[in-house]
Amino acid sequence: MYSALRSIQNVTRRAASTTAAAAASKPLTIGLIPADGIGREVIPAARQVLETLRSDVMPAKLNFVNLDAGFEYFQKHGVALPEETLAALKGDCDGALFGAVSSPSHKVAGYSSPIVGLRKQMDLYANVRPVISGAAATASGERRAIDMLIIRENTECLYIKEEELHEGPDGKYAIAKRRISEFASRRAGEMAFSMALQRDAMRQQLPASERTWTGRPKVTIVHKSNVLSVTDGLWRETVRSVYESNPEYKARVDVEEQLVDSMVYRMFREPEAFDVVVAPNMYGDIISDGAAALVGSLGLVPSANVGDNFVVGEPVHGSAPDIAGRNIANPIAAIRSAAMLLESTGYGSAALAIYRAVDKVLAEGQIKTPDLGGKATTTEVTEAVCKLL
Repeated sequence: MYSALRSIQNVTRRAASTTAAAAASKPLTIGLIPADGIGREVIPAARQVLETLRSDVMPAKLNFVNLDAGFEYFQKHGVALPEETLAALKGDCDGALFGAVSSPSHKVAGYSSPIVGLRKQMDLYANVRPVISGAAATASGERRAIDMLIIRENTECLYIKEEELHEGPDGKYAIAKRRISEFASRRAGEMAFSMALQRDAMRQQLPASERTWTGRPKVTIVHKSNVLSVTDGLWRETVRSVYESNPEYKARVDVEEQLVDSMVYRMFREPEAFDVVVAPNMYGDIISDGAAALVGSLGLVPSANVGDNFVVGEPVHGSAPDIAGRNIANPIAAIRSAAMLLESTGYGSAALAIYRAVDKVLAEGQIKTPDLGGKATTTEVTEAVCKLL
């Protein structure tokens, strides 16, 4: 049940080298970057849940550092990601939580997305997004259990944000540059195949009746190389080469390819067909946001921006300015993202306690925010999770 979320536990080198006893001997310092809109409501909710954890599951003392970033900060100070924030993350923090950012849809001189900048500055090269449901609603109206992990390359593609506006004889035209490198593609591919094996190992520890995915581990490579033969062609070839050059992957993991348009179609028709999905930045963003519809709401889906030495938990949803400040934002995605952060720093028991508490609140169905058809407030959902902890 928890295999997709728990598979992040040994991704970072820090997590792999930290024992529970050693970790408990020093505080865990988490940077909090609420940023814009409902980020300022859901990140405090996640902090409240973390502070509620009992010492038997969370032996380390938790310290929090409040940090600035966001479009609203840019409007006041002329910078979206302050150097002070980066310095604190690099020098003082073991991990971080990011809320949401209100990036404008039009060009604003001097502004660039702070979360995109944060991923680049901290070398958080993969965005890991689990999509789990015991009864996902498909396009055909059926409900099926899914346990899918979407790995999105996090540093390049169109998100390098190199755009040009030109004037031609027929009017204005715009050009956007897209970067796909062997280096970034290989790192994303390595994470995908490695996590496929980790998820399989975790599933083997569960009774057969509790396994949503029952086949061999599988990685689905998403691309559009039939049209973008150079850029997506390089992505496809590089990720496949990770598989072809590793005997363990070839022996134990199945691999398939999906054009991004057919991937979206199949995901809504038969989401249970996917285990680990790996995609370039833009496709991964679109697929994972769309996958949130399968489980009911963006407000439920967590993610983690993962590098070799640092992790930033981040709910998949945006800043939702239409509901900001009304205390009705769903805090579940942020709370689950905080649990993913705990896993990455070696506190799997604490993370599991949070997952179970959240799942129980959702299963009982009595305390739901409006995005799930209920009337509960952000505060009420947070307190319900804390009560179970």
